[in-house]
Amino acid sequence: MATAKNKYAPLIKGLLITLLCLLVWRIGVHIQIPFVEITKEYTSLSDTNIFGFLDIFAGGALSQFSVLALGISPYITSSIVVQMLAMDIIPAFKEWSEEGESGKAKLNQWTRYIALFLAFVQALALVIALKVTYSSQLFEYVPDMEYNAFTYVYMSLVITAGTAFVLWLSDQITMYGIGNGSSLMIVSGIIAGYPSMFVSLYNQYLGETVQYAPTAGNIIKFIFIVLLFIAIVIAVIWMEGLQRKIPIQYANRPAAAKMSGKQGSDIPLKINSASVMPVIFASTLLSLPTTILNFVEGESVWWDIIFNYQKPIGFALYIVLIFVFSFFYSFLQINPDKIAENLKKQNAYIIAVKPGEDTAAFISRVLFKITLLGATYLAVLAALPIVLAQVFQLSASVQIGGTSLMIVVGVAIETVKQLKTQTQAQEYHGFMAE
Repeated sequence: MATAKNKYAPLIKGLLITLLCLLVWRIGVHIQIPFVEITKEYTSLSDTNIFGFLDIFAGGALSQFSVLALGISPYITSSIVVQMLAMDIIPAFKEWSEEGESGKAKLNQWTRYIALFLAFVQALALVIALKVTYSSQLFEYVPDMEYNAFTYVYMSLVITAGTAFVLWLSDQITMYGIGNGSSLMIVSGIIAGYPSMFVSLYNQYLGETVQYAPTAGNIIKFIFIVLLFIAIVIAVIWMEGLQRKIPIQYANRPAAAKMSGKQGSDIPLKINSASVMPVIFASTLLSLPTTILNFVEGESVWWDIIFNYQKPIGFALYIVLIFVFSFFYSFLQINPDKIAENLKKQNAYIIAVKPGEDTAAFISRVLFKITLLGATYLAVLAALPIVLAQVFQLSASVQIGGTSLMIVVGVAIETVKQLKTQTQAQEYHGFMAE
């Protein structure tokens, strides 16, 4: 009876730890770095979302110039860099990637070192750029305060320490809580922006910004956008669950195994095997020039037209980069030659396909086809906020659809799967205890 009573105690404990860590993180978002006081001018400027994609990952901390301004984003960039370096660029990284858990731990340690270095560099660039360009418009600095190199380094170290603290919180969630800590940090930041998004949407069509009583057209537009948001959520859930299963057979399976039911197995390939990484790559690559332009006085010049994906040429380049990175990352994650080699070692084969090179070529063709579908899905999802903003004249704070929604859905699905697995394991353990 005691076992049955306490069956869900570990899950409840993990849930409480997760909620506590996320609460501490959200409190930290509202703590500003030293020597800074946000003005009304900065508040109105932040409403235009000058930091864009990076502020989404930081949960709004970047636009508030918090001690947690960079959030988990340096770690994401660092993990991408380490994955790239592990592709025969640095032999030690490649060896560690093939050593199992011990090698994975070494790579994870280096990922954190690189993340903290990137955090310091980004924080220093951010502090200097904002001080030089938006000193009077953004911040009311402490009177009689002399800003020198030491001050900038100190402020940058505070932001870097904030990133280290966020990484520590995400580790606590991963080890003692529920789900992946880094993913939940990103998702929590995205979800935290949804209430203000719907408030802005309401004010635009039905509230404060409407001079007179809302017209029937405004009401219809508001209802349509909300229903469209719900439809996109359903579509993303459906697409994230799609798989292409390649059936395989085992040559040395005993005949008695046929009587037990399952005679073969399969190789599941997700339609969107690259997940959201291609969009992150594409948006980061395009945002670098436009971010620099935001810190340059005067009007935007010709490269703003090329690299700003809110404009036609930049939008077309954005979609092309998503397709390119989708194929690159999919074949980076799934190596057809390695799968073919593993199948051969296990005396397994794909039905009607010869082992070895023919198997690798077959998997490559299948992966190419499903990646083409997945890249199209990603491109449509990434284009939705841009297109809808132009059609309905939505403010920058309103993001209907987009990859942020895909991140939320994907992490939610994985967390639910983990909860089910833990629950089933505890039920099995209770059965054995009896």
